[in-house]
Amino acid sequence: MKRPLKAVLRALLGLALLAGVLTLADPARVLAQWRQADPAWLLAGLLAAIGSNAVSALRWRALARWLGAELSAREAARWYFQAIGLNTLLPGAVVGGDLYRAVMLRRAGQATAAAGWSVLLDRLSGLWMLCAIGALGAAACAPVLGPWLHLPPAPLAALLLAGSALWLALPWALPALGRARPGSGGWLAPLRLAAARPDFRRQLLWQALASAAVQGLSAAALAAGALALGVVQPLAVWAWAIAPVFLMAALPVSVGGWGTREAAAVAALAPFGVAPAAAVGVGVIYGLYGLAQGALGALAFGLPRNATK
Repeated sequence: MKRPLKAVLRALLGLALLAGVLTLADPARVLAQWRQADPAWLLAGLLAAIGSNAVSALRWRALARWLGAELSAREAARWYFQAIGLNTLLPGAVVGGDLYRAVMLRRAGQATAAAGWSVLLDRLSGLWMLCAIGALGAAACAPVLGPWLHLPPAPLAALLLAGSALWLALPWALPALGRARPGSGGWLAPLRLAAARPDFRRQLLWQALASAAVQGLSAAALAAGALALGVVQPLAVWAWAIAPVFLMAALPVSVGGWGTREAAAVAALAPFGVAPAAAVGVGVIYGLYGLAQGALGALAFGLPRNATK
C-alpha cells in the first residue's frame, strides 16, 4: 500500500474513532463542559505542558551529547517544539516528529548512528518512566481499580509495586551490553560505547530525574485541563491515567493521537466516576495543548525546514 494512501487511512481512522467517542459521550454535553472551562486552569495546564517538553528537549540534548553528537540547547528546543507541531498534524503519532529530529541532527553534521540513537533512547527514556509512574499510580488506586477489574486490591497493588520496581531497575543492567563485544561496530556501536563509559550511571540518573520531571509535568497538565472542566481527582488518579492516555495517543493509527487519546481517557477515568463527556473533554484539551505548542514553536523558532533536502 502506498504511503499517501496509508496516511489518508490513518487520518480517517482517527477521525472516525474521535467521532465515535464524541457520539457516545454526547456532543452536547462535551460542548457544555468546554463552555464552562476555567481559563486560569487552562493556562496553567498549557504552561505545565510547555515545561514538560522544555525538559524533554534538554533530556534529548544530554543524550545526544553523551552519544557524541553536539547539540546546543537552542537547537534542541527549536527542533523539539517543531517536532511537536509535526506530531499533531501528521499521521503516525510521534514517528514523524522523531524522524524530523533525527534528520535535522544528521543535517547539522552529526553522525547518523548517534543522531538516530539519541532520538530513540530519548523516546525510550520517556516511555520507561511513563510506565513506571503509571504502575505506581495504579497501585495507589488499587482500592478502586481492583473491584472495577474484579481483582483483589491488595494483591493487585503488590504486583504493580513489584513490577514497577523491576521495571525501574532494568536499565541499570545495560553496562553488560558494553562489556559484550566492546570492539564491534555496526549500528549498536554508539550504545555499546556509551554503556561502557564510566559516567553511564550518572547519565542514567540524570535521565531518570529528567523523565520523572517530564511525566510529572505532563500529569499536571492533564490534571489542570481536568480542573478547568470541574473534574477533581486525587493525584494518584492522574499518575495512573497518563500511562494509557499517552500510550494510546502515541499509536501510529491516527493523526496527532486524535481519537485514540480521547478513547483512552474515557476508559482510564471511568472507574473513578468521571462521565464520558468530561473525559473526552480532558483528552481534547490535552490535544489542543500540543497544537498550541506546535504553533508557539513555529513562532519562536521558525517553521520546520524541509528535512528531506
